[in-house]
Amino acid sequence: MSGIYFHIPFCAKKCTYCDFHFSTNIKNNILPMTKKMVEEFELRQDEITNDEIKSIYFGGGTPSLLKKEDLNLIFNSLKKTNINSVKELTIEVNPEDINKERLALWKAYGINRLSIGIQSIYDEQLKWMNRAHNSSQNEKAIKLAKSFGFNNISIDLIYGLPKMTIKEWENQLNTINEWGIQHVSAYCLTIEKKTVLMHYVKKGIVSLPDEETQIEQFILLHKKLSAFGFEQYEISNFSKPNYHSIHNSSYWKKEKYIGIGPSAHSFNGAIRRWNISNNQKYLKSNLLTKSWYEQEELSNKDHWNEIILTKLRTQNGIKKSELIRFGEIDNEFDFKINNFIELNWLKKQKDAYKLTLEGKLRADYIASELFK
Repeated sequence: MSGIYFHIPFCAKKCTYCDFHFSTNIKNNILPMTKKMVEEFELRQDEITNDEIKSIYFGGGTPSLLKKEDLNLIFNSLKKTNINSVKELTIEVNPEDINKERLALWKAYGINRLSIGIQSIYDEQLKWMNRAHNSSQNEKAIKLAKSFGFNNISIDLIYGLPKMTIKEWENQLNTINEWGIQHVSAYCLTIEKKTVLMHYVKKGIVSLPDEETQIEQFILLHKKLSAFGFEQYEISNFSKPNYHSIHNSSYWKKEKYIGIGPSAHSFNGAIRRWNISNNQKYLKSNLLTKSWYEQEELSNKDHWNEIILTKLRTQNGIKKSELIRFGEIDNEFDFKINNFIELNWLKKQKDAYKLTLEGKLRADYIASELFK
């Protein structure tokens, strides 16, 4: 079991673009949810084998809403499991939630990595996204976290925002470099179903930048962060040397992990499982039954396609030796690979095929062409 993930399904506000599972109905609901998640975790102890547990990750939602009582319950339960091998313990937080009391609390529980939802350094953009923090809180939060000894800090950024200029984007990248952080996750804004953003776009209230602008911002992202000493180890993820996300890397490597809480996913090497995406149904469910989750056993075709989809996005690329376990490498596959190499979308290094910068702009298309 490579990692353990806890999905905390609560947020103070709903962001314009977000389609993750969460609720803003916080009052009197977080503690009961924590108790239910601990119940699930303890029920699933047989899934946590003697494999080394390398990471624990609190995601959401907004895990920084957890109070001491909540964290006590979770960590007392974790102590019943052998977590001595855990190298990375991450909590996702928002800038407005970072204060001395919380930082001391997280430190006391052994949390050694913060993933901070900065998203933008501009107040106008933050307001449009319906974020709860303002630009002045960004740097203050990072400085305070560093003063408490947190030296593994990741931030999230979003580009491709309405009316975002290339100059604004460059200024953001210059600014975050000055903060002395170790990791950046940067995502292009996409329109997801049932979000406020989709409503805005359908009504003509908002229009997103054209593809050419998004490409320009992605190329600048790669150029600037590379110059600042960050390594693009996955299309959307950049880190200083030795600061790759251990937890997220386990997903891309198709390693085993267990997910706890509403909508959380798990993978045991053969079966994918996902919990019900409904807080009240999860809370009321009898965890001794199978009514609160679904699962599927992956076919050889599923394994093949997942390797293509996830590993191609990383700096390690894909290897035929990984694929051949799940299907034949036929002439059509070789033809497509060689064609992508000629187009300078792929490159071959030793026995691995990796995306070039041009290829990263077309990653989804290339993957779809190589699927079974």
